[in-house]
Amino acid sequence: MTPFIKHSKLMLAVAVATAAFTGCKPKKAETVISGDAAQKVYVAPGKLDEVYLFASGGFSGQVAAYGIPSGRLLKVIPVFSQNPENGWGYTEETKAMLNTSHGFIPWDDAHHPQLSKTDGMDDGRWLFINGNNTPRIARINLATFKTEEILEVPNSGGNHSSPYCTENTEYVVAGTRFSVPIGNNTDVPITSYKENFRGALSFINVDQKEGNMNIAFQLLVPGVDYDLARSGKGVSHGWMFFSCYNSEQAHTLLEVNASQRDKDFIMAVNWKKAEEYVKQGKGKKMPATYYHNKYDEKTHSAKSTVEKEVLTLDTRELKDIVYFIPCPKSPHGADVSPDGENIVASGKLAAVIPVFSFKKLTDAIAKKTFDGEFDNVSVVKYEAALAGEVQKPGLGPLHTEFDDKGYAYTSMFVSSEIVKWKVDTREVVDRVPTYYSIGHLCVVGGDNKKPYGKYVIALNKITKDRYLPTGPELTQSAQLFDISGEKMNLLLDFPTIGEPHYAQACPAEVIMKNQKKIFELSKNEHPYAAKNEQETKVVRNGKRVDVWMTAIRSHLAPDNIEGIKQGDEVYFHVTNLEQDWDVPHGFAIKGAENTELLIMPGETQTIKWTPKSTGVFPFYCTDFCSALHQEMQGYARVSAANSTVALKYGVGDTAPKDQVAQK
Repeated sequence: MTPFIKHSKLMLAVAVATAAFTGCKPKKAETVISGDAAQKVYVAPGKLDEVYLFASGGFSGQVAAYGIPSGRLLKVIPVFSQNPENGWGYTEETKAMLNTSHGFIPWDDAHHPQLSKTDGMDDGRWLFINGNNTPRIARINLATFKTEEILEVPNSGGNHSSPYCTENTEYVVAGTRFSVPIGNNTDVPITSYKENFRGALSFINVDQKEGNMNIAFQLLVPGVDYDLARSGKGVSHGWMFFSCYNSEQAHTLLEVNASQRDKDFIMAVNWKKAEEYVKQGKGKKMPATYYHNKYDEKTHSAKSTVEKEVLTLDTRELKDIVYFIPCPKSPHGADVSPDGENIVASGKLAAVIPVFSFKKLTDAIAKKTFDGEFDNVSVVKYEAALAGEVQKPGLGPLHTEFDDKGYAYTSMFVSSEIVKWKVDTREVVDRVPTYYSIGHLCVVGGDNKKPYGKYVIALNKITKDRYLPTGPELTQSAQLFDISGEKMNLLLDFPTIGEPHYAQACPAEVIMKNQKKIFELSKNEHPYAAKNEQETKVVRNGKRVDVWMTAIRSHLAPDNIEGIKQGDEVYFHVTNLEQDWDVPHGFAIKGAENTELLIMPGETQTIKWTPKSTGVFPFYCTDFCSALHQEMQGYARVSAANSTVALKYGVGDTAPKDQVAQK
């Protein structure tokens, strides 16, 4: 009996341990941070953090950027959820970003940020993030920290196993969490899971110049649940490794029914072989409706395109694309060492960590050292692919990342700790407690060919007794550990937004070199841009009124508008004339039902306002910009729907001027 089978019998002990670690406060927990820890995380005024940390916002649907080692929140980047702070998903320019085949979806569940790569190293260009609930992948431009593209993923029941970059960002790869019926007949009994449910692995091509995404092909794979994955690199370039669970193919009460077998699988995917089959014309086009939303930096506006088909490869027919490796039940992550030789994976309830060898795996495939098939996929014998096992690492290994000194760091959910072990000998060399119930962890550059190392960040699920209470729910938590020495040292607790499932971090200089400070006003191609105050105007077209407005320290133009009527649809198109870094302007008007605007230097953004009553309505700048910020305001007069008040507007001596602008 192999060790992982023995350890799978420990579920009762695991359950007891879970209660113990999540319900009890370790003795002297408050003394864990000691010595010069405070000095190590102190970033003096005027100094900058060493590292950017990008953490998923979980159920907030956003991404948060933090500075490390300070733990300071730098920015919340709106992605899948509407954000009234800056109008994301509310403005006329950004609404299209949240279009899907299910309609306008203003929320999602964001789990796994992934930095773009060049030669296996973070390159600072883009950050990808998954939408789990309504399957989507977003691309964030790290020059502007703005979401520029959201691509819906068809044939996916849930986009949790996503997005993972290949070594040179040839692809961003997404696997379905929930297998579902795919194809022409999707209205089938749930009990027909084994016969009719399939998974889909989407290989999304990324344009290397602009970053634009397109689905190159999908692999139709066995009907199980797919979890975290990692791309091969170095010796394993051209492969991808997914963790899989529910090999029982259960469809109800998975907590019990998906724990019947002693093993689940790691799926090894030879995407280079898949590319060959595509070139040979062996792919089949399948009807599929999905949205592709892009934000254009020149027009400062988004557009949606509806796609109608996807190219598929069926692994039941093309059997040398994917292979299964047995793994302790319910694995959560499959992680690849910096040299690409070792694949680390284990079950969430296990007490051992298998380390598989890429060389042994490919040798076993070549020699057909298989242990039968699962849904027409060859299962490589466990021992044939195994390099060795990390013995007694703790309970509940979840996720592993690597430093630059030959060590691996594994989060242990059940025993609530991080375990450090040597990759070549698989010997445990250190362990530290986390507070509490750690999920993922993040080593700076931990999935790179050459990790940066120095820090590991724990992303914890429970924070009782760590922060001031805030009712039934406490803030989410991250903890920073120094890993530069032989022993891991806790430096800092800091709160996070949403639930930080996973994070990626890289040296700040990698991101900073690409930073965009302004949008050049001369290159603004927004159709309603007013590039100077002489271009401002107000135009009526039936019940629609368009306001070409400018903002500059410290006034809005026009700042007096009359002739708007009750029930009109008024569009304020506000252009920020500033060409100075960090001088955004805001715009809000009394009675607006949706949001404000936050307009970056050189940018144009639009808010729709439908006044429902007569009167004089103030509008103003919401973002402090100068000593006379309070004076940056104006008025819109609304008259009755049948009023004959002329449309008049202006600023200063011309407010309101008598000219009537009609279209």
